Amino acid sequence: MVTPYRLRLPAPSAPPLTGHLPFADAPGVPDPIEVTSRWLTRGGRPWFPVSGEFHYSRYPAREWEEELLKMKAGGVTVVASYIIWIHHEEIEGRVRFDGDRDLRRFAHLCSRHGLDFVPRIGPWSHAEVRNGGLPDWLLARGCTPRTDDPAYLGPVRAWFTAIAEQLRGLDRSHGGPIVAVQIENELYDQPGHLRTLKRMAQEAGLSAPLWTSTAWGGVQLPGDELIPLYGGYPEAFWTEADGGWPDTCRKHFFFTHQRDDEGIGADLRPTTVRGGDPTELVDRFPWATCELGGGMAVAYHRRPRVDAADIGALGLTKIGCGSVWQGYYMFHGGTNPSGELTTLQESHATGYPNDLPVLTYDFQAPLGEYGQVRPSYHELRLQHLLLADFGHVIAPMQSVLPERQPAGQHDRETLRWAVRGDGTSGFLFVNNHQPHEPLPDHPDTTFTVELAGDAEALTLPSTPVTVPAGAYFCWPLRLEVAGLRLEWATAQPVCTLDVGGRTVLVLAATDGIAPELALDAGTVSAVSAPSGDLTPVDGRVLVTGLRPGTDALVEVDTADGGRVGLLVLDAETARTAYRGVAWGAERLVLCADGVVFDRDEVRLHSAAAEPSFAVLPAPGRAPVVDGAVVREAADGVFTRYTVDGGCSRRDAAVSLVRPAGPAPETATGVLGRASVPADKQFDSVAAEYRVEVPDGLLDAPDGVLLRLRWTGDVGRAYVGDTLVADQFFSGRVWDIGLDRLPVDALRAEGLRLRVLPLAAAAPVYVPRAGAGRRAASVEHAEWVTVRRWRVRLG
Repeated sequence: MVTPYRLRLPAPSAPPLTGHLPFADAPGVPDPIEVTSRWLTRGGRPWFPVSGEFHYSRYPAREWEEELLKMKAGGVTVVASYIIWIHHEEIEGRVRFDGDRDLRRFAHLCSRHGLDFVPRIGPWSHAEVRNGGLPDWLLARGCTPRTDDPAYLGPVRAWFTAIAEQLRGLDRSHGGPIVAVQIENELYDQPGHLRTLKRMAQEAGLSAPLWTSTAWGGVQLPGDELIPLYGGYPEAFWTEADGGWPDTCRKHFFFTHQRDDEGIGADLRPTTVRGGDPTELVDRFPWATCELGGGMAVAYHRRPRVDAADIGALGLTKIGCGSVWQGYYMFHGGTNPSGELTTLQESHATGYPNDLPVLTYDFQAPLGEYGQVRPSYHELRLQHLLLADFGHVIAPMQSVLPERQPAGQHDRETLRWAVRGDGTSGFLFVNNHQPHEPLPDHPDTTFTVELAGDAEALTLPSTPVTVPAGAYFCWPLRLEVAGLRLEWATAQPVCTLDVGGRTVLVLAATDGIAPELALDAGTVSAVSAPSGDLTPVDGRVLVTGLRPGTDALVEVDTADGGRVGLLVLDAETARTAYRGVAWGAERLVLCADGVVFDRDEVRLHSAAAEPSFAVLPAPGRAPVVDGAVVREAADGVFTRYTVDGGCSRRDAAVSLVRPAGPAPETATGVLGRASVPADKQFDSVAAEYRVEVPDGLLDAPDGVLLRLRWTGDVGRAYVGDTLVADQFFSGRVWDIGLDRLPVDALRAEGLRLRVLPLAAAAPVYVPRAGAGRRAASVEHAEWVTVRRWRVRLG
């Protein structure tokens, strides 16, 4: 029996409110940024930014440029970063902006590569940092933090002045990259204090067209002073160990017009404060985000595991819900710096509800703690390619939900879908994935979208399909492509290319659904396809039976004399497709195991052997790689730093020095949650291993990871007595970057691992994949070597 899903697109809504908010770009900039009540504009065109969080002070400065290029290759257009006060001024009066704290250099690198920058200046950041980022010396003064207490505002004013000095000349009026400044974080009930902080930042010299604030938890904002930014995570470490998958996370896998997430930061505010969408915020501001979960941290008591599909499905669902700014936290993981006085992680010892690892802040992000490229990077990049070419079309489109809605957040039977449309065209979004509780197949499915006015409704596909469990996708409806009207496609748009005088629309097939293209016959004079069938039906040409892949190119001569190609890639190949620009010629770069640098002539189907990232746009001068000028290069040519296919691997020699003793009894801290075992337990109870590090690896120019498969509770790595890496067991591998270790000390003292066992009754949540594995042991170790291009722009 066919299951028809039906939705009516309303007529185009009233124009958005413009000029009603006190946000202004610098005078005379060529692409002024403005805010309407429904979307952002840049240069007079709707603008759909993609921001990714990357904390420069948690990553080695020598690698910032390479990592920023990776983010750009992943479709990130805006880099956001907390400026974490305690990282810069742990000791009062000694403000450090050197080395890995060099904020100005980081902002310059963003600008150099065409990336916008959003400093999140706090002063309280959270970010799972000690005291939320406030220095110990400040709290010792007896002031009332996060209020207008003069004893607090005095040091904050000095801190803002120091930030402003670092960013001087990098504002928009000087051609700089700063498009927004975030004030504070997760402050829900102090609108007056937020206004004070904004005024202080402006008086210090900070300038930006946009000023923002996080908006979850029933936020109260000071009038129109700050743009509210929202979030949503697939999992949470800040809930109770035995609380199951939180409903506040579950709801993000449904199409809804509710923006708030009352779960974020809920452990740091009274339980009487609930979330909600204040009407004045919804009516006056566009739906923008800054914390869509690119992963999730692990706390000692709760260690969630997030998969690539969880991140990809959440991101795509938010676009369908109406988001006009995709902001991810984190997009790039990192490592906490070593404090001069104490450790710098959030902990029970500092009165916070969660014990975090001392060093690792990997966050299971698309780009990991050591630059690892994870599958979630490729899932999100496909969506970002879509937004790069069609974001200006999608942003003004209204999100419309079908009448038949799921009956609550525990309804797993009703198909979840929505349309972003302008009345006559749009994009159909479906999400049939969520973590923990798989959703079923939906057989015999069709969608009918009624258009505004007298236009004929679209019913697609022509033959009912099964929406597979785990699928999430976006299909175009009445998409105009260089004179061709694509009535629909059961494949997701990836990007458009200008190749050989023709426009080529690249699409990604949906796993388990045969691709079908419906062309408006009135815009077509001739069609050819290498495979499949062409069938005229009701004023359309249906293209069916295509075998997705690099040769599934449908050639169309348009009625107005143009030429259009429609290339339908299979889903796996599409995840490895990068769009590059090489000296004015566009190319699609494909490789079965990652990104490749295309050294062949510009052909749709060419793929070269050298692995690298191809990033657009092209630089003004040719890069120099290993001493040779690269004539056909994209902006930044460097090997993918990944532990997926294509890397060399060899076993690592790890020997047991001391077996583990009995698991220590679990102590509890804030909110009665389990606390990290005391340091002395690692000296007396932990299993200890010695890792033999071959001399050749220490001198290798390539990136090297020690990858450990292990079980237990907490793992720590030491060089001598210095802690160099740590991890809470959650069933995931443990990576340690060899180039982060002190080489001389490593040669002299070697690398030691200590692994604590987990008590059987410990009130700790470990995901199903790791549950029951409590013995302290290293089961397998290997060296993973990744070739890295040495790049300088010529």
